[in-house]
Amino acid sequence: MSFRREKYIPRGGPDGGDGGDGGSVFLLATDDLNTLMDFRHKRTYLAKRGENGRSRDCTGAKGDDCIIEVPEGTVATDRLTGRVVADLKKDGELVKVAKGGFHGLGNARYKSSTNRAPRKTSDGTPGERLELQLELRVLADVGLLGLPNAGKSTLIRSVSSATPKVADYPFTTLIPNLGVASVEPHRSFVIADIPGLIEGAAEGHGLGVRFLKHLTRNRLLLHVIDIQPVDNSDPIKTAKGLVGELVAHNQALAEKPRWLVLNKTDLIPEEMLDDLCQEIVDGLDWQGPVYKISAATGVGTKQLCSDIMIQLEQWHQEEKEAAEAAAAKAASDAEAAAAEKQKQKDLHAAQVSESATTDVPQATLGQNNRDT
Repeated sequence: MSFRREKYIPRGGPDGGDGGDGGSVFLLATDDLNTLMDFRHKRTYLAKRGENGRSRDCTGAKGDDCIIEVPEGTVATDRLTGRVVADLKKDGELVKVAKGGFHGLGNARYKSSTNRAPRKTSDGTPGERLELQLELRVLADVGLLGLPNAGKSTLIRSVSSATPKVADYPFTTLIPNLGVASVEPHRSFVIADIPGLIEGAAEGHGLGVRFLKHLTRNRLLLHVIDIQPVDNSDPIKTAKGLVGELVAHNQALAEKPRWLVLNKTDLIPEEMLDDLCQEIVDGLDWQGPVYKISAATGVGTKQLCSDIMIQLEQWHQEEKEAAEAAAAKAASDAEAAAAEKQKQKDLHAAQVSESATTDVPQATLGQNNRDT
């Protein structure tokens, strides 16, 4: 609240300026970060408040925004409501998660012809405050799904330059590993090795479903099955149990495109291999693609990667065509709406013109009668 007081201007009137808007909080996806480790140490982030207004109708400066960098694949969820606030998938994607408050008003805003010297001001509105839960989900084209010791880590080592730990005991993979499988120059895809699941994972057994959410990012799942388990377990029964865990955790995840990969074929004699693989396929009542590979020796992995690349390119082309069709339809609808609007405008103009033409002779006739 301020009033202008200068020499020879004793009643200059109110000149209190408005305050500045408060800064907002943004999440920025960047490929320079790989983990959310930094958020273990700093958990509170605040944008700057707007400055106060000043005399002589000076407006306060706007508060600086707070931009928080997070890795690609970060999902921010409101802990109170469970609503997904931001899902950052691409480098450079910027999402506002908390809006700054609106500025307060100075007394110059309240002057009127009846109130020449207002002594009224208003405070700014408070900014939004959220408590977010950040999750990092691996972004990959292909995800490996299977029991511990099914050969997932060996497979990703075979088709890419990734070097996850490989050992002859279960749960050697405790964190997801990413690798780039190159089919040929300028044709490659990202493959993710997800820690193994066991029956009862949805209830917390083994590693639980802690890493199962990573598979929601994948376009294609490879169900890797050890056709000759070391513990002599039934591969058909364990595979069905694993699918049941997917259904129990997330039905949409269970419905994702999935290929069957029968691994460790090098351990079975050739004369028995086809019969054993067919028995597993029939036992699972599998209708999709089936691949017989040996991740340790590399047999069948080249054909598998080639078919994956072809499938991914086909999906990409279909999505591109669908996006172009949607854009063309939107443009066509916009043109049709504009044409209809112009038609209505022309019709209205024609009606106005016809009405004006009809009224002129009557007015002229009345004027002539009065003149007579």
